[in-house]
Amino acid sequence: MKRAVLAVCLAVCCTAAQAQTAPRSTIRVGLWTLWHDKEATITPVAISQKSGAALRPCETCRARPLGTIVVRVKDAGLTWTEHNGRVHSSTVLLLTGSYRLAAHGESLTLAYPLRITAQPGALLLAATLPVERYVELAVAAESGAADSPESRKALAVAARSFALQPSHGHTAFDVCDSTHCQWVHWRSTTEAHAAALATAGEVLWLHGSRAAAYFHQNCGGRTASAGEVWPAKAASNHAARGALISRPDPFCQRAGSSEWSATLSRAELTQALAAAGLAAPGWKSLTVAQRGESGRATMLLVGSTQVLAEHFRLAVGRALGWNRIRSNWFEVAAQGDGFLFHGRGSGHGVGLCQAGAAQMAQEGRGYREILAQYFPGATVAEKTIGAAWQMLAGQGFNLETSEAADAAYIPALARALAEAQSRSGLNPRAAIAVRAYRSTPAFRDATLAPGWVAAFTEGDLIALQPLRVLKARKLLASTLRHEFLHALVEEQATAQTPLWLREGLVEVWSGGAQSSDPRTEFPAPSFCHPERPQAQQGGVEGPASCISAERVGTKKTLESIDQKLAHAANEAESEAAHRAAGWCARQLLDRYGRAQVLEWLRTGVPQSALTSLR
Repeated sequence: MKRAVLAVCLAVCCTAAQAQTAPRSTIRVGLWTLWHDKEATITPVAISQKSGAALRPCETCRARPLGTIVVRVKDAGLTWTEHNGRVHSSTVLLLTGSYRLAAHGESLTLAYPLRITAQPGALLLAATLPVERYVELAVAAESGAADSPESRKALAVAARSFALQPSHGHTAFDVCDSTHCQWVHWRSTTEAHAAALATAGEVLWLHGSRAAAYFHQNCGGRTASAGEVWPAKAASNHAARGALISRPDPFCQRAGSSEWSATLSRAELTQALAAAGLAAPGWKSLTVAQRGESGRATMLLVGSTQVLAEHFRLAVGRALGWNRIRSNWFEVAAQGDGFLFHGRGSGHGVGLCQAGAAQMAQEGRGYREILAQYFPGATVAEKTIGAAWQMLAGQGFNLETSEAADAAYIPALARALAEAQSRSGLNPRAAIAVRAYRSTPAFRDATLAPGWVAAFTEGDLIALQPLRVLKARKLLASTLRHEFLHALVEEQATAQTPLWLREGLVEVWSGGAQSSDPRTEFPAPSFCHPERPQAQQGGVEGPASCISAERVGTKKTLESIDQKLAHAANEAESEAAHRAAGWCARQLLDRYGRAQVLEWLRTGVPQSALTSLR
């Protein structure tokens, strides 16, 4: 769960770093690109009894509420039919809000802006996502059971580096959701989220440019160079030539055998190659004509026709399944009316080997070491200008920053952590990771935090807006103390610990009052934004983000506080929820003492204590 400190009107400062070209924050992802759907049904999804879904039939049209519609291809345009049977035509449909998309027997609920156009015979669906959300989805889809945190972090950096390359051959979107680019199946995991957040904004750089980054399942013990697999791409891309070389991979070898074999009939191969336009029917022989430095086949002779080995592998995979010819590292021999393939590895073999990366992580290597193995010469740096991240050690914390001047803030961080420890009675079990971003936009892009948030804590990572910005706004000490308290509390909490208790304790200890006198911060019986009306008489919740204290111990009200803490609609609602959580925590600390409440943080608050809150 995200933890954030609120900052009133924390605006973007016009610093030199922010004057740089704004980093790319969103990416257009082609949706269901392998299906070539001709028809799709779109239904609004209600959120809190209301649906924010809307559509526009042109770029300059006024948005209208979205009802259930069926969108179909008509020539190079669209028709869309409303539930009442009215049919409309347009060349584009633009959707916002939350909606459910259904086609080819599959349905998907999204809340990303969606652009629908058409090409002859198929819909083109392009969703616009924050780059970091896309990276999270790619890591969730592409990672495997053998992965651990460090190998997933390496995959996240590679996936982000790939995504931010200027072109992937599409015109209606930047990347597709198939393995042509990076697989996305539109579901995330907590592990993928953690990997994306821990590396947010990091990409590979080589010779002053963002490096091309690719990954594959298993290299068979030696990676391939880009030139072996994509000679035309490597010839035109200096970054690809520089970092994507062939080299031995002892880690992949230690991960276990990757050998495979397959027998394919001449008829199957003829059909696959003809469908891809690689070789006409009637050929008799199939041999390896050339090999690259890694030992992989680079050119085949199909009869008298030369076929690139990678084109051959892709043609067979699309027609017959990806488990048949798993890599280009194979021997082939005629066998009756077919051919026997025996090979090793899985995938194209270029760049990061996921099997080797997982093995390196198991052996205790960090994600930067993993990336150095598979992208020699490249460095991990922030995506805007390629500034390298530095690790500055402090007492109980490590500061990660791309600005050398941030070393001056080490004493301030040390004081804030010491004060957080004194107020809470908690000590860190391990060094707390603190990452300071070089600009406010970089912080927003990395954390996806709303506009009123100055800092962000999740798990063992604290993310901060630029330290110089916090200092200029006179928010540095309070923000650091607040986030260190979050980190200390989260170390003790479990998945069952209610959010109101975790947030409430941080609110109390951040306020500076002693726990023996908890009434000084929250004397009022209701928790509303100062400019908002009070809660309705006798009600649990009133208008304009108020939470009544009259029945604050009831399960419904505590659940309401948790809901607003997790998904506040605006700054006022968030402030009200934090004020209510702080009031609850103060009552428990006053009645039962800090030691007992800290024990409940680990084990859960008993019902008798909840009842005493009323």
